[in-house]
Amino acid sequence: MSATTTNHGPAIDVRGLRKTYPGGVDAVKGIDFTVAPGEVFGLLGPNGAGKSTTIGMLTTAVRPTGGTAAVAGFDVTRAPLAVRRASAVVFQDPVVDRSLTGRRNLDIHARLWGLEPEAAGVAIEATVRRFGLGAIVDRAVGSYSGGERRRLEIARALVSSPRVLFLDEPTVGLDPRIRHELLDVIAGVRDGDDMTVVLTTHYLDEAERLCDRVAIVHRGEIAAIDTQARLLAALGSHVVELRLDGGDGDAIDRAVAALDADHAFAVGSTITVPLHGRDWRDVTNAVTAAGVRVTGTTTRTPTLDDVYLRLTGDRLAA
Repeated sequence: MSATTTNHGPAIDVRGLRKTYPGGVDAVKGIDFTVAPGEVFGLLGPNGAGKSTTIGMLTTAVRPTGGTAAVAGFDVTRAPLAVRRASAVVFQDPVVDRSLTGRRNLDIHARLWGLEPEAAGVAIEATVRRFGLGAIVDRAVGSYSGGERRRLEIARALVSSPRVLFLDEPTVGLDPRIRHELLDVIAGVRDGDDMTVVLTTHYLDEAERLCDRVAIVHRGEIAAIDTQARLLAALGSHVVELRLDGGDGDAIDRAVAALDADHAFAVGSTITVPLHGRDWRDVTNAVTAAGVRVTGTTTRTPTLDDVYLRLTGDRLAA
C-alpha cells in the first residue's frame, strides 16, 4: 500500500492482524474488521482480551506480527508517520506533562503535529472553550483532578483535528461521578465531529451510549461484530434467570438438555434462557421435570453482558 490516500473506502481496514509477544503469547489472533468514516466503533471485552494491543498496532506503537491494517488509507507498517498525522490517541496511562500548564501541553502537541503558531492558537482556544478548561488551563497539570486531566488529554488529542480518534479505556480509574461527566464530554465529541472514533472499554454503559457498532473481543479474537440491536436480537426481548439448587455440572447439563435452547448459558449455579415468546413458567417447569430444583427466577431484558457470556463464557467486567 502506498503512502497516499483518498477520501474513499473505510477509515480503518484490518485484515488478519496478529500480535505474538516473546514467549509465544498470542495477544491478537488474526482479527478482521472495518470501520466506516464517521463511525463510532467499540472494541468491547474484559482486561486482557487484546483490545489495547489492537489499538497499539493501529496507532503504530506496537508492530504487528502478521496481517495488515490501514488507518485513513495509510498502512500502519509501511507509512507509520502518515498514520500518526491522520490520527490521535488517548491511551489508558496519562501522557500529559504534569509539570507544565494545560495550555503549554496543548501548544506542544499542536506544534508537534505541524500547526502554524497562529492556527495552533485558534485551535487551542476553541478546544479550551469546548472542554470547559478555561478555569484550569493555565495551571500546572499536576494540580488537576483525575477527571480534569482526562478532559485535557482528550482536548490535546483533538487540537490537531484528527481524522481518526482512538480512545483506549478512557474512563478507567475515575470515580463514578467524574466518569459520568467524562462520558458527557466524549458524547459531545461523538455528536459534534465528523471524525471516526474507536473506543475500547469493558463498561457496558459506555458501549451502549457511544458506539454505532461493537466488536466483542475474547482472548485475542473477535467473537461477534454488529450493531448492539442486532447482537441483542438473538436473545429476544426477555430472558429468564434460573437459580439452581447446588448447580453442579450434572444438574446444569440436565437443565440445559431439558430446555433444548441453543442460546441458553450457565454462570455458576444460574442458567440464563432467552424466552423468545415463551412463558417463564414453562421454562421453569421443564427444568423441574428434569429433576433439577429451581430456587429462584428473574425475568428481565437482555444486555450486552448476556451476549458476551453466551459467546465466550466470561464476564465483560472480568
